[in-house]
Amino acid sequence: MRINSKTVLEGEKVVLVPYKKEHVPRYHDWMQSPELLEQTASERLTLEQEYDMQNSWFQDENKCTFIILDKRKWLQPETTETECMAGDVNLFLDDSRRDVAEIEIMIAEPSCRRNGFGKEALLTMMHYGNTTLGIQKYEAKIGCSNDASLRLFNKIGFTEVSVSEVFKEVTLEMNVTEAVQQHLAQATSHIHSHKYPHRPGDKTLK
Repeated sequence: MRINSKTVLEGEKVVLVPYKKEHVPRYHDWMQSPELLEQTASERLTLEQEYDMQNSWFQDENKCTFIILDKRKWLQPETTETECMAGDVNLFLDDSRRDVAEIEIMIAEPSCRRNGFGKEALLTMMHYGNTTLGIQKYEAKIGCSNDASLRLFNKIGFTEVSVSEVFKEVTLEMNVTEAVQQHLAQATSHIHSHKYPHRPGDKTLK
């Protein structure tokens, strides 16, 4: 999606940046993991196919992707974005329901798990989707064995609506009510927006 191609969202633990070509090799390395392939219901692609996928997602107005960076590394001036990569967070929109989006998150780097990266990235993306894209309802489809993701989404307030024995996944939903909007705004009040590319010391937008 082009709308977020110049947006950086900086939090306390993570920094969200648009998915660019330079991120593809590291992302491709992640997706050689059988565990991540299973958890994300993905197929293993060649590097060339991964580049094609990144380009198609950039052109597709129904897909919005941010790469999650480890802010501790990002603050170090000599590190590249690729060296800071921790995972990604995505929104998938439907032409027939533009105010509904499926949301998914992956913390691929083991050292970045269980320390709040996923929660901050998820809340930031939900607030961005609501305020920028007009999303009023979020859906999530999570593998039945992915206990960490299920706990995260339940903790944030998603409600289980169905379980597919065939696909071995749980579907959860959250309506963006006025109360949820207020919660998202409060939970992300510390987030700073920058124009991409941005590194520490550059001028902020807010």
